[in-house]
Amino acid sequence: MRARALYPIYLDLRGRNCIVVGGGRVAERKVRGLVATGATVTVVAKMATPGIARLAGKNIVNLFRRRFRASDLKGKFIALCATDDPAVNARVASEAAAKGVMANVADSPAHCDFYLPSVVRRGRLQIAISTGGASPALAARIGKELSMRYGSEYAELLRMATGLRPRVAHRVPQAKRAGVFHAMASPAMVRLLRAGKKAAVRRAMEEIVEKAINGKQ
Repeated sequence: MRARALYPIYLDLRGRNCIVVGGGRVAERKVRGLVATGATVTVVAKMATPGIARLAGKNIVNLFRRRFRASDLKGKFIALCATDDPAVNARVASEAAAKGVMANVADSPAHCDFYLPSVVRRGRLQIAISTGGASPALAARIGKELSMRYGSEYAELLRMATGLRPRVAHRVPQAKRAGVFHAMASPAMVRLLRAGKKAAVRRAMEEIVEKAINGKQ
């Protein structure tokens, strides 16, 4: 398969209508990923995992226990397909293309309009790794390496810095804001958080902001 030049992007799926075709474990992972973004999720599958069934029972997703129909794609923003039937997967991709709906078919790069990367999440921090469908195994391995490199301290660092953003935006001169944010995200802050010194980091960040406000930085 000829390599594609891909454009990395994060999508805001809140309130968007998305469909997952398939009801197995892989499909459930995709469903849960979509639900976490606030998307409106429809699942079409003759059989569904207990996890998907529970989500449907709580009205978190719409579940239709039947075969896929082309009409299922009406009004959908994206389509994710994860069945064990290559013919169904190919049909979903073909129908989606005809209707202008971007599709991703698990384990079938040739049928994908976009790929789902391996993702490392630490609070609001997301690190996405993609090989363009060439080697999901390599992407997963790199993801594990990054998981070891970037621990929970980064989630805490982001949480603290986010809490100070409004004060920086309203009180720190624009010319100094970048420097303030760089200082709050310094390696020294990470080391303190790894040592469990959250209070020290909070004080240090507060001091950085106050100095910038008072013209001392």
